[in-house]
Formats: sequence, C-alpha cells, structure tokens
Amino acid sequence: MTDDAVAPETTPDETSRAEADASTENAPAAKARPSRTAQLEREGEVAADFLERLLDIADLDGDLDVDIDGDRAVVAIVDSEEGRVPRRLVGPEGRVLEALQEVTRLAVQTATGEHSRLMLDVAGHRAERRRAVVEIAREAVAACKESGEPQPLEPMSAFERKVAHDEVLRLGLHSESDGVEPRRHVVVHPA
Repeated sequence: MTDDAVAPETTPDETSRAEADASTENAPAAKARPSRTAQLEREGEVAADFLERLLDIADLDGDLDVDIDGDRAVVAIVDSEEGRVPRRLVGPEGRVLEALQEVTRLAVQTATGEHSRLMLDVAGHRAERRRAVVEIAREAVAACKESGEPQPLEPMSAFERKVAHDEVLRLGLHSESDGVEPRRHVVVHPA
C-alpha cells in the first residue's frame, strides 16, 4: 500500500458489528443454562421418581401429579385406581407431610445440585388447608378493617403463613409474622 492509498471508511455501525463478531469468535462457548421452567420440570420429575420408589418400598397406594405453580415445582400424591393414599402420610397438623416434603427436597437437591423450593401435597391436604387459611385471612382482614386493631391469627406452618400473607396483601392490608416456631403466626395490621 502506498502513502497515497486511503483505507476505506467504515461506519460506526460496521465497526461495532465487526468488534462484536471478533469478540464472539474469541470468547469461549458459554454454557447454556436450562430455562427456569425446564429446571422446575426437572425438579418435579426427580421428586416424582423419589416418591414413587418410596411408595413402592412402603407398599402404599397413590399416583403422582407433577405441575409448576409460579416459581415452584409441585408434586401431589393422589388417590389411585388401586386405592386411597394413606392419610397417615399427612399426619397430625400436617407434620408428616412437612417432613416428607423436606426429605423430597433433599433428594431433589442431591440429584440436581440446586436448592429446591418444591411443594408437596398428599391427598389434597394442602389444597384444603389453603382454602381454609384464605377464609381465615379474609375474616381477619374484615375484623381489622372494622376494629382498626391488629388481628393475630392462629399459629401456622410456613406454607400457611405465606398463603395468609398473600391473601391479606391482595385485600389491601399489611401483615407480618410474629413469634417463634412452633407458635409462629401472622398478624394482620390496619392499612
């Protein structure tokens, strides 16, 4: 090239595209992470496999339903054609269900290497309890609006407190959890 030769001009857009292309070519291939939905589906599958083996070992009836609810995988053990799910898997005040959920979460975490917020239901217990807690929260909101005073609810599990907080917020008031386990409860406050 002679001193008189002029390099062709490039536009800023062409320059930035060329730089981007060069950086992409030189960059190591990025690991493709599965989508959040795919991760939740995987959690549900792992949990269902674990629970199916557990039911087989214990010779208990039940079918498994896997779903995604918001940001959680949800697995439900439901009655099967062969028989009803033993209600002892729920236990008094849902304590056996809570323990079974924690063991299942550990199995999922071991298999996936990721923390799991999986929700487990047995024989519709959580669904029934959700409906009851929503009604309790509605009554407390009405009482709070009428009296202007905070309304403490009965002690609840973490799942139940979350349901109550969500319903109180939906109805336009504020709530907080108070106390320590096993007496931790929700208090509904005036707006």
